[in-house]
Amino acid sequence: MSDPIDTSGPHLWLVWWKATRAIEKRDRQSIKEQGFEGLSDFAVLEVLLHKGPQPVNTIGRRVMLTSGSITAAVDRAENKGYVERRASPTDRRVVEVHLTSAGQRHIANAYQQHAQVLEDIFGEFTSEERTTLYQLIKKVGLRAAALADS
Repeated sequence: MSDPIDTSGPHLWLVWWKATRAIEKRDRQSIKEQGFEGLSDFAVLEVLLHKGPQPVNTIGRRVMLTSGSITAAVDRAENKGYVERRASPTDRRVVEVHLTSAGQRHIANAYQQHAQVLEDIFGEFTSEERTTLYQLIKKVGLRAAALADS
């Protein structure tokens, strides 16, 4: 007879942490396989792919990078010809980052390949299990946020 599963808070956190680390490791490998130096370079282009042109500071907030880090990531993408900075058509004080056609092709292909890697990771789950997992992750995240803010 097997031992009962330890469902205490500390053990659940340990199991979650180990799973997250394993997923993150494969996530970073996938990004590197797509020709990106790091997660921030991929994240900048991915935001532009899915959200369209954005001011630098907005991209930084979306991908959780500091002002200096987002500027460096955008500079790297610009030096590779993947993005260009343009004055906003509605407010010339604002500089927006736009994907170039080369950047659009690169990130669209890279994102498709990367998405498949993530699908493979979660491929063990049925549709119903994915829905349950989503709901549970959302629930614990909201609970943790509420406790952190109290």
